[in-house]
Amino acid sequence: MKKFFLAALAAAALVSSCSAPEKVVYFQDTSDKEIATDIQPMQIRLRPEDKISIIVNCPSVELMNQFNLPYVTRHIGSQTETYGATNTGISGYIIDSEGNIDFPVLGKMHVAGLTRPEVEDLIKNELQNRDLVKGPVVTVDYMNLYVSIMGDVTRPGRYAISRDHFTVLDALAMAGDLTITGRRDNIRVIREENGIQKTYLLDIRSAGDLSKSPAYYLAQNDIIYVEPNAMKTRQSTAAGNTLLTPSFWISVASLAATVVSTITVVAMRLQTN
Repeated sequence: MKKFFLAALAAAALVSSCSAPEKVVYFQDTSDKEIATDIQPMQIRLRPEDKISIIVNCPSVELMNQFNLPYVTRHIGSQTETYGATNTGISGYIIDSEGNIDFPVLGKMHVAGLTRPEVEDLIKNELQNRDLVKGPVVTVDYMNLYVSIMGDVTRPGRYAISRDHFTVLDALAMAGDLTITGRRDNIRVIREENGIQKTYLLDIRSAGDLSKSPAYYLAQNDIIYVEPNAMKTRQSTAAGNTLLTPSFWISVASLAATVVSTITVVAMRLQTN
């Protein structure tokens, strides 16, 4: 009887261990075939309160200094300024509530809703159309665009968007990946769109489904939350996982087998008497 109980528990543990990889392994639909998905990269579009740097390069240093904001370093009793292409720091433009920036010489320019390359083209065309600079090279970079990563990852925190076409996989990699107890099938991306907060659910076990999600490419201020699995959640209570450990059930089975064996011996002795 005791051997039967132990064998049954061993079989249950084996079945449980076999199903575990299905909850942990990424991109399971790519293991034995090629997945081809038509992906439309989402462009990051600028919003009010975003901060960007704009650098204008041209042959004339004097012209460059007209269009490039000085980077100002202040010390007690003194102040120094450096410009454009030679500075080690960059002073940026914060987009106002109406979506505008105040660019030197050109004045107010509406940039909200534009992508980074579109802002570069806008400024370049204005400089050339007004015959201010011939052949300028305009470079726009993000300065305060971030995503927040929370939950069951190695390094939760706030991470900068360093380039266009920034994906949720890029963000999770920056956070050190999910922990072994993070749920791969229920990652939430919380995003504000036109004053409405939307939540997208992602399952990174499927490469095909992941790439089709509107939240595969991230936008500024997105919040990524990785939910802990049931085992991790139960750890918040005392002995929450005790009933699920093999050692607990082996002890129960051993006790049950001992009780049954004792009752059987007693019953046999009563019959002989």
